Amino acid sequence: MPFDQKREQPGSRHVYGPVSSRRLGQSLGVDLVPMKSCTWNCIYCQLGRTKHYVTERREFFPLEEIVAEILAVLKSGVPVDWITLVGSGETMLYKGVGALIADIKKHTDIPVAVITNGSLFHLREVREELLGADAVLPSFNAGSPALFELIDRPAPGFTYERHLDGLVQFGKEYKGKLWVEVMLIKGLNDTDEALCDIAEALRLVDPDMVHLVLPTRPATEEQVAVPDRDSVERAFEVLSSVATVMHPVKGRMALEGAEDLLAAVSAIVSRHPLQERELLDALFSRFSGDRCAASGALAELYASGRFDRHMQAGEVYWISRQQGLRS
Repeated sequence: MPFDQKREQPGSRHVYGPVSSRRLGQSLGVDLVPMKSCTWNCIYCQLGRTKHYVTERREFFPLEEIVAEILAVLKSGVPVDWITLVGSGETMLYKGVGALIADIKKHTDIPVAVITNGSLFHLREVREELLGADAVLPSFNAGSPALFELIDRPAPGFTYERHLDGLVQFGKEYKGKLWVEVMLIKGLNDTDEALCDIAEALRLVDPDMVHLVLPTRPATEEQVAVPDRDSVERAFEVLSSVATVMHPVKGRMALEGAEDLLAAVSAIVSRHPLQERELLDALFSRFSGDRCAASGALAELYASGRFDRHMQAGEVYWISRQQGLRS
């Protein structure tokens, strides 16, 4: 059963999905910054290394262009639970997130989430722009300056103290859902000491929820590994003393609603590596359990020439042929 071979339309530069998410349901992604425009160079980043830090905010793309893309998807009738502002780097480098959120809310009641590393929360303008979001998901991976430098590798001047102070201040001002993400990395921040330090710092932030995240996709640095089950359970226990913790159980990707399968998969892979097993399961569901159709679609997708395969921890991942991982 062949799939539609159409290329992505010119109007789809910034919007992709919806992608099925355990945390956000059917999430429509909105990418606001050029690839790897970031204030950090995290060792676990699925987008590759940050070659040149970007620290100044700007309107990288016209606001009207982004809004038009979002509205086009919503008018198509595709089910969307959340509109999620993200970036191929740091989301809040986009100057005008507040105006974008306000514009989206003029047209729809669908809630808006913002995924960010939180590095710019020390700026009042950034905190104010986020007040209209329904949920904000900042990163907090270390409870000490040494681990912060080791894991997040920030641009010069972006200190641990400034990062934590910005999060604490935002927590006092923000009235929506504050869901802090903690990327748990084997041998680094999964020890008792590291977890207790994170918990102590997060008590100051006072999040509504803590989302444990694991580096299951190919990372920037090869030594990054997923913690064992005991470490994950220990992290769950320690951080539960601060707030409700979402256990890092993987959700299911959904492709049933994708009109253009090649475009949908390309949009996802261009932003993060995709596990081949997960993709095949999604195709299996799309084709109502027809394994031959799912396998045929998988082969056709790969034959498009857009993807490369990458092996990590015994799993095959699809990556964008143009990007690569550590180039």
